[in-house]
Amino acid sequence: MGYWCAPNLVGTLTLTALDQLWVADLAYIRLGLEFVYLAVILDAFSLRVIGWALDRTLEAALTLAALRRALAQRRPRPGLVHHSDRGVQYPSREYTQLLEQHCIYVSMSRKGNPRDNAACEPFIKTLKYEEVYRTEYRDLTEARASVGVFLEKVYNRKRLHSALGYVPPAQFERGVRAQAKKEAASR
Repeated sequence: MGYWCAPNLVGTLTLTALDQLWVADLAYIRLGLEFVYLAVILDAFSLRVIGWALDRTLEAALTLAALRRALAQRRPRPGLVHHSDRGVQYPSREYTQLLEQHCIYVSMSRKGNPRDNAACEPFIKTLKYEEVYRTEYRDLTEARASVGVFLEKVYNRKRLHSALGYVPPAQFERGVRAQAKKEAASR
């Protein structure tokens, strides 16, 4: 059964600021007797995790929770591009309506082209190697707490990124915002 798919807009973008491109992806995490799923949204310019949700379901409610968290944290201006793969959660009616309500353009990877969502892949690898594979979570509550600490306190605030000049995403964003204020004041 086919479903709606948006065109890939990523190739048309040159990133110069925050909230121009958000990238979304899913990852599974093994607990003792089950798998749980992480939906994540990153700002592609700063590599910062801006929205995430962890639960037992792969249904659209998971990705919606991550998107709502990102929207509450960032409040982007119209024109932002949201890019994901073609997973059935992303073209869901409720998900795309929420994007449209915020004047966010929908972009999806081309069929059979996983490199189109390449901005999220290094993050997923980092998450798995630096947190998930090193931890045995007892249950969903423990996984949610531990992954949350990793995302918010380690990855966003401490983990250095060569693409960002060897600073963590939160520090990179502070520098970008300070530079924008400085430029605005000099006009």
